[in-house]
Order: sequence, then structure tokens, then C-alpha cells
Amino acid sequence: MATADDGALSGVRHRLVVSSDIGGTDPDDIQSMVHLLVYADLFDIEGLVSSPYGPGRKHHIGSVIDAYQLDYPNLRSYAKNYPCPEALRDLCKQGAIESAGQSGVGAPTEGSEWIIECARRDDPRPLQVLVWGGMEDLAQALHDAPDILPKLRVYFIGGPNKKWSVNAYNYVQSDHPTLWMIEANATYRGWFVGGDPTGEWSNSGFVRQNVAAHGALGETFVRAKADLKMGDTPSVARLLRGDSNDPTEPSWGGAYAPIWDGRKTLFNRLTTERDEAEVFGVVEFALPTPEGYSSSNTAEMFFDRGQPASVGVNEGAHLRFRFSPRDAKVWPYLIKSDFTGLDGQIGKFVATPPPVERSSKPSRTHPHWWIDDPNPELAEGVHPGARTVSRWRRDFLRDFAARMDRCQSLKDGKATSSRPSLP
Repeated sequence: MATADDGALSGVRHRLVVSSDIGGTDPDDIQSMVHLLVYADLFDIEGLVSSPYGPGRKHHIGSVIDAYQLDYPNLRSYAKNYPCPEALRDLCKQGAIESAGQSGVGAPTEGSEWIIECARRDDPRPLQVLVWGGMEDLAQALHDAPDILPKLRVYFIGGPNKKWSVNAYNYVQSDHPTLWMIEANATYRGWFVGGDPTGEWSNSGFVRQNVAAHGALGETFVRAKADLKMGDTPSVARLLRGDSNDPTEPSWGGAYAPIWDGRKTLFNRLTTERDEAEVFGVVEFALPTPEGYSSSNTAEMFFDRGQPASVGVNEGAHLRFRFSPRDAKVWPYLIKSDFTGLDGQIGKFVATPPPVERSSKPSRTHPHWWIDDPNPELAEGVHPGARTVSRWRRDFLRDFAARMDRCQSLKDGKATSSRPSLP
């Protein structure tokens, strides 16, 4: 890799707090947690926060640590720096389990308070906050303790997660524009899309050959999903190989471009397919409040019949709805309300990539914020920036395979799993 490298594989120890929606509807967080734990000897892990948008909870992190405990004697035989299972359990904190509403912030949580405590420690190293799920706990920590901002280095797996955390995201980008942030809305997909997907390097072939029957952690990985996804792992991978201080440089977690301005679109009416907004940006509808609509009335906007619904906030003259489109496509929407004049109203808009004249001008308000590189040559299909990860596929998968071997012990010259092989 032709770049400065302060990665963990080069001997540099980074401080980590991981905020995860593990245990929710997507199995990739379990796979990414397995990956993190087999590399745990290289990092100072300071927090594992459950920040779900769905049913995931702190005990789901604990279930992966249970598997780690079974493999711990084997892992320790390779490196003495692996943290003991009980120490990892002590780092598990419960974060927000509900949306904070339009403001993006609400009440402190165990998770947000732990982020603050870690950030305020007397340690000259920055705190790497890897957001795999909702942004609510990060937003709450910044709201309650804005003094921690200079110590944070945030890598946010956006895209679908931003759709669920759009209010928290809106708060952070509006109220803390100087935050150091990588916003990976699509680049992360290069972990499981593109590169060399043949044979041992295919998503299913890799798991079958290098993860299945590799200890309790391997079993946990396969039980979550029988092929490779690991969409959150690039946040860890860029700290394994790459320059942690310069997101524009190559790394196993991708290379990013400075963010640009003008990513929020405001509509003051119902829209049609002729109306456009930037994909992965923030879209707001400030619709005139109908006469007779009172504080007891409610309205929700559903985009493409999906979840979550955007809850309309009555601002007096306007009802405000907020959304972040995760795909470049036509987004139809429907309003459901107990107010007859609103219920059943429909519209649509088109989410499009940003024009070059916009994306080529670095933001004047967010000087330390990076995003998927819009250069078409770096896309994997419809996923901008993903090729900056997939280009390293053999390298990072080969290294991960060697790490999974550590879940086995060496006996009589042969690797022996701590658990029976999968059928």
C-alpha cells in the first residue's frame, strides 16, 4: 500500500468505541463484531455501545463475547494482548432504544455518558468512534458535552443507518460542523461487492473455507449469515491498514473525498417526479399546516411504503417531515393522518447523485468531514467509492482468514477447534 501507514497491523494502537445496532434486523453487525474481536489484541477497545434502531440490545454484544470466551485460550496462545472476556463485558453499554425525535437529541443514556467518559480521559490519542448503527448516542454525547468534540474521530456507516437516524444526523451536521467525520454511505459495500469474487474469495466460498468450523466465533459468524457481508467492518479496517489522519489516502476501509455543501433539500409543497434531491442527503418537507389542524392531531410520511415513518412536527405555520434517501431512485411517499385534509396525500421525488459542480467544491462549513468519493471510476455498480475498498479484497480477506485460524489451537501439528465443526 503506497501510503503513510499508522495502522494497527503496523504496531500503532488506536482507542476504539464501537456503537452498534447488533441484534437488529441485519446480521452484518454480528459478523463485524467477530472480526473486531479476533483483532482485539491490536486495539485499546474502550466501549461497546448498543445503539439500535430496532430490537438489538446490549446482551446481543454479550452473546458474541460469550463465543469469544470459548476461543479466548486459543487466541491468547497467539498474542497475550487479547482482553479478557470479563473486561469486554464491562465495556458493554446500552444506548438509545428510541428515536430522539426531530431535535435529534433527548435524554442521556448509559452509552452516551460512556462516550463522554472515554473522550475526557487523559490520553493524547484521539478516540475513534465507529458508528455501525444509530447516531443517537453520539449526538447526545456531543449535545451534553461539546468539549469532547476535538478528541473524536468518527467513522459513520451511513446509507440505511442514516435513514433511521436522520434527526440525530441532522443535529450533528448542523450544530457540530467542525466534527472530524467520515460518512460512508456506500463505500463500505466494497467489503462484499466487487474485487475478486471467485473461488475462495467469493462471499460464500470465503466463509465456507476460512470461517466455518473455526471455533465458537466462526460458528457465531456463520449462524448469523452463511456468506460474507460485514458492512460495518471497513470502519475497523481503515485503522488496520492506512493513514488514520488522512481519509483521502488509500486504506482497507476506503478513501474518501471532502464533503460539499448544499446536501439538504427543502420542499414547501408536495412534490412530483420532476423534483430532485441529493441521494444520501437530508430532505425536509415544510408543508403548510392545514386550517383546523391542532396540537392533538398527528401525521406521518411513509417513503416507498417503508420504515421508519417520518413523524410530522407541528411548527405552527408548517408541518415538518425529514428523510434521507438511501438509493438513487424515485421515492414515492404517502401521508397517513388522523386529520382528514392530510390523510392519503401522496407525492414523489427523485434522489440523484450530486452534480459535479457541487461535489467538486469542498465544504466551507464542514472542514473535517469526508464522504464517498463521487468519481465514477471508483464506484462498484451503483455504489460510489466502493472500489476504494474492494481493490484490497484479497489482502484484507487473507489477513482475516489468518486471524480466524487463531480461534483454533495447534495440537499434533493440526489446528483443533474449540467447538465441534458445523454440519
